Amino acid sequence: MIRRRSGLTQAELARRAGIVAPVLSAYERGRREPGADTFLRVAAAAGFEPRWQPMLDPVVQGRRLADVLTLAEALPYRPRPMPRARLRRA
Repeated sequence: MIRRRSGLTQAELARRAGIVAPVLSAYERGRREPGADTFLRVAAAAGFEPRWQPMLDPVVQGRRLADVLTLAEALPYRPRPMPRARLRRA
C-alpha cells in the first residue's frame, strides 16, 4: 500500500490529496474505487509517480502470442510417470 510505504497517516495523505479521510479509508478497504484522476492525486501526494507504458498494438500482440505458442509446440514433450498411491495399513 502506497500510504504505508510513504509513512503517512490516512488523515495526512487525504489532506495532501484533497479528499476526506473516510473516502481514502474506503479506497484502502476496497469498498470504493477511485477514478483515474483521484488515483493519480493520491499517488502523487504519497510521493509516487505512476509510469504508464503504452500497450502494444493488438495485431503485434497476436503475432507475438502466435510465435510463443509455435515455440511451445516445438518443445519436446516428456510426460512424467504418475506417482504410485501409497496404501495405508491399519
